[in-house]
Amino acid sequence: MTRNIGMLSCLPSEIEVKYKMAECYTMLKQDKDAIAILDGIPSRQRTPKINMMLANLYKKAGQERSSVTSYKEVLRQCPLALDAILGLLSLSVKGAEVASMTINIIQSIPNLDWLSVWIKAYAFVHTGDNTRAINTICSLEKKSLLRDNVDLLGSLADLYFRAGDNKNSILKFEQAQMLDPYLIKGMDVYGYLLAREGRLEDVENLGCRLFNISDQHAEPWVVSGCHSFYSKRYSRALYLGAKAIQLNSNSVQALLLKGAALRNMGRVQEAIIHFREAIRLAPCRLDCYEGLIECYLASNSIREAMVMANNVYKTLGANAQTLTLLATVCLEDPVTQEKAKTLLDKALTQRPDYIKAVVKKAELLSREQKYEDGIALLRNALANQSDCVLHRILGDFLVAVNEYQEAMDQYSIALSLDPNDQKSLEGLQKMEKEESPTDATQEEDVDDMEGSGEEGDLEGSDSEAAQWADQEQWFGMQ
Repeated sequence: MTRNIGMLSCLPSEIEVKYKMAECYTMLKQDKDAIAILDGIPSRQRTPKINMMLANLYKKAGQERSSVTSYKEVLRQCPLALDAILGLLSLSVKGAEVASMTINIIQSIPNLDWLSVWIKAYAFVHTGDNTRAINTICSLEKKSLLRDNVDLLGSLADLYFRAGDNKNSILKFEQAQMLDPYLIKGMDVYGYLLAREGRLEDVENLGCRLFNISDQHAEPWVVSGCHSFYSKRYSRALYLGAKAIQLNSNSVQALLLKGAALRNMGRVQEAIIHFREAIRLAPCRLDCYEGLIECYLASNSIREAMVMANNVYKTLGANAQTLTLLATVCLEDPVTQEKAKTLLDKALTQRPDYIKAVVKKAELLSREQKYEDGIALLRNALANQSDCVLHRILGDFLVAVNEYQEAMDQYSIALSLDPNDQKSLEGLQKMEKEESPTDATQEEDVDDMEGSGEEGDLEGSDSEAAQWADQEQWFGMQ
């Protein structure tokens, strides 16, 4: 009898069993069943981990009010639960209200004064105020207790990315990666930035390293997908993006990858669905709106693009990025060219180094054949930074004013920054042919003999496309 009582005492409680069942349901992606199991536990008997799981499930299901209630209950029991604080801030709960729930613990424990600043920083993050969020996190990073904190560095890298400062974003991601070689969170964005810069070998190495850590996260698949996308292997990028979404349906970067691949394959309506879902998950990320607007423009839906760009401008505020996005749409309509010019001037007044604004202003000047003004604009932008696209456009402008030697130099610099930039290569080859028509003819003969194998490798063979098409059916891509 005593032995039986002892055995019973070792068994987990009914509440713990229900929690374990809910964990199993979430792993099987049966969230409704997980919520039903946990809802069956009386409120007073719910532990912090149960309330935390419920809050996350409610949030995922779009039940924001119930999610907020559960997060607040976690904080009532555990005032230092940082994930619960982030959860509340992500659901638009005011930073001051969240801070008031932790004030007593901050005052009672020494060396905890950083927490109120931390809450303030992430309140800025979730309201889309990137500049103030960056400044606040930078002030936190200087404190001895939080210096070289990987989470803070990752957040800072993500904020620089959202603000369009790709150079500083890459630097912060590299710092975080050096401190934690097993870091996975945020590496999908890092891989995307490297791919955009043409550093495809670095992207490939990053993908291999992440797969060695774990293939059960979305990030390795997204990084490999970025490598395929920027190698113009869109079918493969589509498959890898779908696999990432299967592992994590809330992966914004995976949705953007799959959407971009679908758009480039001409499946614009399917791409729109993915960009809209990305916007739902990350309403403060401008790149989600950029992807959707590019789809509208690709399908000649200029009116829809204009409505969306205006909404973004009003929602996220008048900064260099939103001004440039609105100007991009205005450039598509001859009637709104002057408005585009005004918007770009405002954007460049705020941020003279913002590359997208410089590119669009150069495009406008090219249409007006104001090449000298364009050259001055590009030289000014390149004074403190080096970018493949800017060097290439400067080369195009220099050709227009018959400065052929310097144009060749600019194309060469562009190719040194991104060896895969086809337009720079074409510009350089055109200059070389004009300088030496005899040599150019010989080169063409050699090219004809060699065939187009290199181009075929870049695009992927028919058999490869069929292979990835089969994979798409397997992963149920719509």
